[in-house]
Amino acid sequence: MTVLVVENGRRQFDYWLTVYKRTWKGSLVSSFLLPLLYLAAMGIGLGSFVDDNGTGALGGVSYLQFIAPGLLAATALQIGVAESTYPVMGGIRWHKTYFSMIATPLRPADVMYGQLAFIAFRVVTTCAVFVAVIAAFGGLKTGWGVLGLPVALLVGLAVSAPVCAYAATLDNDSGFAMVFRFGVIPAFLFSGAFFPVSQLPNWIEWLAYLSPLWHGVELSRDLSLGTVELLPALGNVAYLLAWFTIGSWLAVRTLTRRLIS
Repeated sequence: MTVLVVENGRRQFDYWLTVYKRTWKGSLVSSFLLPLLYLAAMGIGLGSFVDDNGTGALGGVSYLQFIAPGLLAATALQIGVAESTYPVMGGIRWHKTYFSMIATPLRPADVMYGQLAFIAFRVVTTCAVFVAVIAAFGGLKTGWGVLGLPVALLVGLAVSAPVCAYAATLDNDSGFAMVFRFGVIPAFLFSGAFFPVSQLPNWIEWLAYLSPLWHGVELSRDLSLGTVELLPALGNVAYLLAWFTIGSWLAVRTLTRRLIS
């Protein structure tokens, strides 16, 4: 049974990879250019101003080195959400490819696992380029910073799985506005990517700790700065894995109910 699940998931991944080979040019701006512009504007442009006024508040590191790991994790979040909203709804409501897939021996679970595998591919390929650019600009203080790539993968999967579950329940795309307005944007701004969340009011600070992005930012930054501690790092990983595990279960459950009914 396990071999069959893996094989069916691989076939689904092959399908999405074939589609992406025909459409990848359309993702260049959102996936590659925008994160690099953020890095240049905030890390280099604003960073030079911050560094000129001292780096004591950041533990003695440059603003570029502080912000780069956070932007890496935030990029993973944005890709994960983007690939688990409209593509999932399209497979159900618009071009209905999911229904065609389950007309074969594929199960709804295979369809969802293949979708998540492709999301993982998108996160890794985009963030790998981002890590290379960060390293070229001196944004990684230590070599451990390259481990921000698997952290970014964890963040992308942790957010994409529950969003896939939510997308599978919708009848139109109006619900995605809530995801971006009340999920992506607040997480992007208030999860420690640009400044320590300890600067926030207490009630907002604790909300930030609930976000999977905060855990990804902390882990990626600690690795990059060489300040990682075992127990907090394991806690961050466990939190992200919990989001992915529960989200995957919900995604398979909701998609199965939607396609079979």
